[in-house]
Amino acid sequence: MYTSHEIGLEEHRRWFKGAAVDASRFLLVYELQGIPSGYVNLTMEEERPGSATWGFYLAPDAPLGSGRGLGQAALEFAFESVGVEVLRGEALASNLNSIAFHRRLGFSDAGQLEAHHRSPDGATHDVASFTLERAAWASARDSRSELK
Repeated sequence: MYTSHEIGLEEHRRWFKGAAVDASRFLLVYELQGIPSGYVNLTMEEERPGSATWGFYLAPDAPLGSGRGLGQAALEFAFESVGVEVLRGEALASNLNSIAFHRRLGFSDAGQLEAHHRSPDGATHDVASFTLERAAWASARDSRSELK
């Protein structure tokens, strides 16, 4: 989210080499019918036990509506498999789609970080923050199940 330059293969390799051995990180590929269609990065927060941050990307050619499946699968993994109690997310304040996505998944607004990011051209950008607690996620999930 904070990278504005095109990331080349070698930079990707260096990043992956470090991230793959970091026990606080989960690197997940989201597949649709066996085709990689997205990516989720879940990072446990050392300073806040039980808390994690997440980031995600959909493949440019992922079918419309794939984001909801990616989000639901990632939340299920975070809360059920990893045992996260609070999941935190961020979006550039100008990224209205990501903000709406967080809200649709049940995240609560946790404030806005003013001028939190500076792009290479020197411009500053506000960042919207979100949280989702395990209990709220489970309650919403159970409510959706009851409607079926």
